Amino acid sequence: MAPGGAGELYVPGLTQRSVRTMQDINKILELGRKQRATEHTNLNAHSSRSHALLILTAKGRETSTGICTTGKLYLVDLAGSERVSRSGAAGERLREAQCINRSLSALGDVFSALRTQQAHVPYRNSKLTYLLQEALSRDGKALLLLQVSPAEQNLSESLCSLRFGERVRSVELGVPSKKIELPPSASTESSESDSPSPRGARTSMRKKLPASVRQRIGPP
Repeated sequence: MAPGGAGELYVPGLTQRSVRTMQDINKILELGRKQRATEHTNLNAHSSRSHALLILTAKGRETSTGICTTGKLYLVDLAGSERVSRSGAAGERLREAQCINRSLSALGDVFSALRTQQAHVPYRNSKLTYLLQEALSRDGKALLLLQVSPAEQNLSESLCSLRFGERVRSVELGVPSKKIELPPSASTESSESDSPSPRGARTSMRKKLPASVRQRIGPP
């Protein structure tokens, strides 16, 4: 993985598909579910051996102004953290469990850094957190759902999950934002404006936009 164009992360082999309906999205979810690796362990007959990530990019255009807005929704299904001593993992399964646990630990470190508002957030300590960097930035919004077992023999795993959720709960990311792009005509008009500076041109263009749009864009 490496930084790509437009500030986005380039992931080799990543598939992007256009969707228009919920049926299109469900087909992609089902395809991902079939390709996801699962194995039998002493704790789970269908234990996930990898995380799953689906990124939905929604784009809209206002017909009255031509302004385009873009937003992203990250749907992440984290593989469960299993104690190796109880799962009986060995060989390849053991290496997978260790990788899963390391990535979950790195995710916890990111939340801890965000909670204490540290200047450096260790997004690049794992591929998982690197992929989620945009979603977990201070202009994003996150919702975490925990799945725990009511069985007494799984008490230690359940407590571990609840403690993780408690750490995440205390994190404040900030106000979610949208990417807003002015239409090409606006850029052309601004460049041909007689305003004494580019800032003056932008201010002149803003005055022609509806009040609701100016509020979404923010101050000039």
